[in-house]
Amino acid sequence: MILVLIESEDGAASEISLETLALARSLSAEGGGIAIRAVVIGEVDSRESLAAELGEHGVSEVHQAVGSAFDAFGGASWAAALQSIRQSTGSVVVTTAGSARGNEVLSHLAARLDVPMAANVVSFAGLAPFVVTRQVVGGAALEEMKLDQRPAIFSVAGHSWTAESAGGAPASWHEFTPEVAEADLVARVVSTGAKEVDHSDSLKSARVVVGAGRGAGGPDGFGAVAELAELLDGSLGVSRVVTSLGWRPHHEQVGQTGSRISPELYIPCGISGAIQHWAGCASSKTILAINTDPEAPMMTKATYAVVGDMHEVVPAVIEELKARRG
Repeated sequence: MILVLIESEDGAASEISLETLALARSLSAEGGGIAIRAVVIGEVDSRESLAAELGEHGVSEVHQAVGSAFDAFGGASWAAALQSIRQSTGSVVVTTAGSARGNEVLSHLAARLDVPMAANVVSFAGLAPFVVTRQVVGGAALEEMKLDQRPAIFSVAGHSWTAESAGGAPASWHEFTPEVAEADLVARVVSTGAKEVDHSDSLKSARVVVGAGRGAGGPDGFGAVAELAELLDGSLGVSRVVTSLGWRPHHEQVGQTGSRISPELYIPCGISGAIQHWAGCASSKTILAINTDPEAPMMTKATYAVVGDMHEVVPAVIEELKARRG
């Protein structure tokens, strides 16, 4: 059995949780139809809608941990709940989204069960042996890891799988109240406040990102790339050097110390592709690089590369797009 910890908000599963279920369904099919069950912890806005949504994504049963111990998030208390349902269901796989919360809970669970945990998995290869590929060094490299102990515990890197409906019936819903030790409640959230506006959210979720680096030439050199991003219904992203020079705000930065993106299309213009920047964009489905240096790291790693000056190539692309759209 595959057990998936679900993060939800406003009565719906998070996008990265649905992406995790896509991997779980593939894993289930590989194993001949292993059942997928979900775990939600604490109160939810609507059981009916969440059960229907999770059922559409391949979940047969939902187990909800209830009790005062789950009034607020705590890594150890959530792990205790997950351990309880894992034990009762005999699940051989426990997984969740590779969010800060998901990785924290699974690390606690792995420590309790004395088994290894793989964080930020992007794919798997077979079941015997069970080998996963995961992102390391901030996503700049991939590592294969064998999970030969049970349960196999791993988190799934965001945007590495596509959340698609499987058309299933609503999942059945079951409550359980796990025992939680006082020691598991020492570290937990004690208060929450309104979230400040995070301008990087649109960049992280964009399906198209047009990037610009030092090749922009200065703070006035971003007009064309910004226009191209708008034409493609995308977002503008920049390299670290651009924000360091004060040419653009930090919330537009793509990279290890900025936003990590995974758009369908990334168009880096005048960006050499240092490893820190690559860590932020390596999950892009298609990369079309524009640079005067054909040997730049970004050009050699890109799906497609255009050797040329961004200030000539980008306006030409914009002109062609406008012509085709009439």
